[in-house]
Amino acid sequence: MPDGTTSAEVPPSGISVPGRRSRRRWLVAALAALAAIVLLHGLVFETFTVPSASMEPTLRPGDRIVVWKIDAHDVHRGEIVVFNGTDVFSHPGQASPTGIAGWMQWLGNLVGFRPEEDLYVKRIVGLPGDHLVVGKSGTLQVNGVTEPEPYLPRGMQASTVPFDVVVPAGDVFVMGDNRPDSDDSRAHLGDPGGGMVPIDTIVGKVTVRYWPTASWGRLHS
Repeated sequence: MPDGTTSAEVPPSGISVPGRRSRRRWLVAALAALAAIVLLHGLVFETFTVPSASMEPTLRPGDRIVVWKIDAHDVHRGEIVVFNGTDVFSHPGQASPTGIAGWMQWLGNLVGFRPEEDLYVKRIVGLPGDHLVVGKSGTLQVNGVTEPEPYLPRGMQASTVPFDVVVPAGDVFVMGDNRPDSDDSRAHLGDPGGGMVPIDTIVGKVTVRYWPTASWGRLHS
């Protein structure tokens, strides 16, 4: 005799229709959460591993930092930024990929997946229109006023490389905090562009160090 159970109530797989719907809802929610994380990572922030000693003692090799992207191009003197050094500090004149490769690169940059070897982390010391001078004394003068630079180790000169430059509109001048061991704007004064970093190449501002945990905290200008 029929027992009152129909195939519509218990499918051959043995999973009820409500159970399948519940699994589908969880899957959709998980995919939506993943998509939100990817978009946030690409549009709001990125994470980055410090590659060298050029920002010591503020940042050390292997430190992991959060780069805030929302106001990346609203720059201020003293801020630590991550920027794309392609055609600025490295690989001058290298053609950008086109076609599918170019589209994939654009998409990767959008969502925050890009080659870290093209990225640099430095401190902004000069804004558009600033007149920067380092003479024999080794102190940095910005628009005729000595820049205190409290983030430098005690006794370290602002630069052993003298220079006298005016930062063009749309650019910034950057240096590492470890001045004797930093590939920064000073090292490219004779290159096309004079070592200046276009503001539109800035990925974001360094706001937090989250690794190692013993050094966790906000980073200030």
